[in-house]
Amino acid sequence: MIEQLKNKVLSGDYITRENALSLQGIELEVLCKAANELRIHFCGNGFDICTIINGKSGRCTEDCNYCAQSAHYPAKIEEYPLLDRDSLVKQAVYNYRKAILRYSVVTSGKRLTDAEVDEMCANYLSIHQSCPISLCASHGLLSYEQFVKLKAAGVTRYHNNLETSRRFFSSVCTTHTFEEKIATIKAAQRAGLVVCSGGIMGLGETMEDRIDMALELRSLGIKSIPINILNPIKGTPFEKRPPLKNDEVRRIVAIYRFLLPDAALRLAGGRGLLPDKGRSVFCSGANAAISGDMLTTSGISINEDLKMLSELGFEVRKL
Repeated sequence: MIEQLKNKVLSGDYITRENALSLQGIELEVLCKAANELRIHFCGNGFDICTIINGKSGRCTEDCNYCAQSAHYPAKIEEYPLLDRDSLVKQAVYNYRKAILRYSVVTSGKRLTDAEVDEMCANYLSIHQSCPISLCASHGLLSYEQFVKLKAAGVTRYHNNLETSRRFFSSVCTTHTFEEKIATIKAAQRAGLVVCSGGIMGLGETMEDRIDMALELRSLGIKSIPINILNPIKGTPFEKRPPLKNDEVRRIVAIYRFLLPDAALRLAGGRGLLPDKGRSVFCSGANAAISGDMLTTSGISINEDLKMLSELGFEVRKL
C-alpha cells in the first residue's frame, strides 16, 4: 500500500483523507523513508530557514489555551509594547549576516491597530534600507487594507496559523474563530502576500484533526507550513499536556509530506524538546525550520542548525 500511495503522489495526484488515515498503520521507518523520497523528488535538498523576533509581548486579549502571552492566564513572561525600530533593524541585520533567508516580526494580540500597522510599515522600510533580508510579518487578524500597506512596505509573506482542525479549534480558543483565521489568510493572499500557516501538535487533538488541518492548508494553497510541538508552559491551561514523543512527530511530518508533497514543512516551536533537536524528523520529510529563540521559549541556535543541516546533506537556501 505504501508504494501505491507513494507512486500516486509521484504521478501528481493527491491522496485522500482515507489514504492519509491509513498511513497511521504503516511501520514508521517504512513510512518515513517513503516520505523522504517524496521530499527529495518534489523539493530536492534545499532547506528553508527563517528566524523570528517577539516584536510585542504579552497582554493578549485572546484565550488560546497553550499561550503564555494571554492576559487570561498567570504565566510569567516579559511584557512590552512594540519594539523600537533600532532593535528590529539590529536583529534583521544580524540574521542577514548569518545568511538567514527570512526574518519575521511576530506580535501578540488579536490584531495590531491601524496606528501600530503604520509604525510597523515604517520599521519594515527601515529594515529594507539596512539589508535585503526577506520579510515576513505575523500581526494577527488584519484586514485586506492593512495587508496592502504591509506589502507596500516590503513584506512578502504573512504568517497566520490555523493551529488545529476546524472541529477541534473551539477546544483551543474561544475568543476568535477558525473562520476568522481562514478569512485572514484569504485577505492576505488577495493583497498579494504569500501565506505561511500551520499549527501546533500535542494540544489534545487526534490524528484525524491533524490530517483535516493539512487538507485545509492544501485547499488554501499554502506552501510554507510550520509544525509546532506543544511546549507545555506553566500557568497556561495546557501546562500538563504530555509532550509528544519523537516518533509521533516523525509520523505526523511523514503523513504531511504525503498530503503536501511540494510544501516547506517547517519544524518550529517545541523542536528543542526532541532528543535529537529534529534531526530524525528532517530525515522523515521535513525541509524547513525556524531557528534561534522562539517567542517565549528558547530555541536552537543558528550555528547549531547550520552544522546539523550540513551533516544531513541539505543545502540551506540563501538570498
